[in-house]
Amino acid sequence: MVDVARALAGALEPVTGQVYFAPECHDGYEALGFDNSARAYKGVAAPDGPAYFTSRGSVMGQVPGDVVASAFGVFNPDVVRAGVTYGWSLTDAATICAARDAGAVAQLVRILGEKPDGLDDARALLERANAPLRPEGKALYSGLRSLPLPEHPLGAVWRLGDMLREYRGDAHIASWTVAGFDATEIGLLTELYWGMPMRSYVRSRAWTDEQLDAAEERLVSRGLVADGALTEAGRTEREAVETATDRLCRPIVDALGDDVETLIDILRPWGAQVRDAAGYPRSGPHDLADSTR
Repeated sequence: MVDVARALAGALEPVTGQVYFAPECHDGYEALGFDNSARAYKGVAAPDGPAYFTSRGSVMGQVPGDVVASAFGVFNPDVVRAGVTYGWSLTDAATICAARDAGAVAQLVRILGEKPDGLDDARALLERANAPLRPEGKALYSGLRSLPLPEHPLGAVWRLGDMLREYRGDAHIASWTVAGFDATEIGLLTELYWGMPMRSYVRSRAWTDEQLDAAEERLVSRGLVADGALTEAGRTEREAVETATDRLCRPIVDALGDDVETLIDILRPWGAQVRDAAGYPRSGPHDLADSTR
């Protein structure tokens, strides 16, 4: 079950996460007064910070920055709060959420076409996967669940997939907080767990050097990090967080049953096309780390 849950999350990621790198989204946000993408991750357009916080947070409604920071979990709340406050000075939740939807669908249609292979089967399977999911403790998932599906068939599939992505993200936050970590600590542990240098990817979350210094000291004192690397205990505890996340996603895997492989087989070629078209970082988080050093 653990392996299947992770494989499905990996197949979903570029197809759903492409919303954060779609030029069509960035153009829509710029039209609302945000800065457009000023940076690129190896040729993939990067979102303006306030636009990212405000657009992703808009699925929960016109909520303050503290709520967005809580739901996102891993970002410096001071930066999120300022970005969302600025965002709501430019637009409202319904307007930027509509721009988010339109841009995400437009990029997928541009890359995959109006009806990519397996579209109808993917929708049916994603609807089945979402059917048993409950909203308790799942802020971003619940926000998406409250929204209507986009009218475009590919947009409906994107929304259903994004719901699963955020469900896993909400579950992940629950897992690491229950394990006794804070956002800076899990950020440092995660990049080491992924095989990345310490303080590479986590810098994309806007933490200060002082905050990261303190977090590293706490991890060292707990015997989880030594000399900038995970100890055996550190790797065990970080793997336990991921396994707990997988277990919280059991309802998804159980709902799909043997058909989960069919869904993964549909999504993987789509994700490869999205990456090939620079609609999502080719190596995922590793590319973001390269851009922040």
